[in-house]
Amino acid sequence: MRPVRTAADLRRFIAFPYHLHRGDPLWVPPLRMDVKKMLDRKKNPFFQHADAEYFLAVRRPGDTEPTHPPARPPIRLGGEVVLGRIAAIHNRAHNEFHDDRVGFFGFFECANDQATADALFAAAAAWLKPRGLDTLRGPASFSTNDECGLLVAGFDTPPTLLNPHNPRYYLDLVERAGFTQSMDMFQYQTRNPQMPDRLMRGARLLAERKKITLRAIDMKRFDEEVERIKAVYNSAWEKNWGFVPMSDAEIDHLAAQLKPVVVPDLVVFCEQDGRTIGFAAALPDLNVALKTNPSGRLFPGILKILVAARKITRIRILLLGLLKDYRMTGADALMYHWIWEKGYALGYRWAEAGWILEDNAPMNNGLLRMGFDAYKTLRLYDRPVT
Repeated sequence: MRPVRTAADLRRFIAFPYHLHRGDPLWVPPLRMDVKKMLDRKKNPFFQHADAEYFLAVRRPGDTEPTHPPARPPIRLGGEVVLGRIAAIHNRAHNEFHDDRVGFFGFFECANDQATADALFAAAAAWLKPRGLDTLRGPASFSTNDECGLLVAGFDTPPTLLNPHNPRYYLDLVERAGFTQSMDMFQYQTRNPQMPDRLMRGARLLAERKKITLRAIDMKRFDEEVERIKAVYNSAWEKNWGFVPMSDAEIDHLAAQLKPVVVPDLVVFCEQDGRTIGFAAALPDLNVALKTNPSGRLFPGILKILVAARKITRIRILLLGLLKDYRMTGADALMYHWIWEKGYALGYRWAEAGWILEDNAPMNNGLLRMGFDAYKTLRLYDRPVT
């Protein structure tokens, strides 16, 4: 076990899952350049309020052979056999906001070997303990604002954009290491071309009474629209379990990343008398295109990605938030309806909403009433830092 200190080790850290999951028909390889940028402490604004250490588990001469799945050859990267990786994450913003002492683990990937998993978790805990943290939570890469949760139900369906996918054996590795459930998060899907009429009529009446209107994002004024999102985002989610407010720099960074793939009709603002009171954002499921590029390298894979991107018929409703005083006005149903109606007209035939925290009854019940089906569960786990 060693921390990532060299450029060669960083390459191994990034490359490992591409080899580990090569035989999984559902795993989607992200672009390696995007992963490298995310891990870069100088380029990712997350590190303005956080620290992290990356660890690699490598086989040394004389080590016991891990219990790989049948016929699984060792993963040799740069002359070394790599067994796993993990990041230990100290998110100061989380602990200041929640007044707790939680450290996180993320970017967890591991061969089917309990000893390796135990060593990875131990390394993360050992790095976090001197920083005064008493709980190890994860997986979160890097926080709940990023890809997070371990897939525990829905293994037979492909992951959507910015969502995790993992083998079933990860559950055993995590739970045998002493982790227990902290929070479940549900994901919903629909293929319905329309939402229930009675629900929509009621939502429209409430919205008209309160003079609530909807409009699509104006890409010509993109920077101004991002400022409107900032005004709503942290207020709309602040009471959610595990939520961490995003800094202006983090929102700007995310907006710049997503701008090239935004479909204007799939990002909707909810307004009252010209004031933004909520917004919802859906994105084409670019995982459909990324799946065509198993190496994760930009060249020559970009050509396959661009061709496949034209055929995407799936969307993920990534965000939907309303200021507190407007949550019982039907505006959430109107925004879902806007996205689905506009998306259907553009040729999208499947939509995912979520994830939604298990304790968020209004959102979970609302999605079921709108005709969505719960089809996946992600889970965050905790264990004491010892």
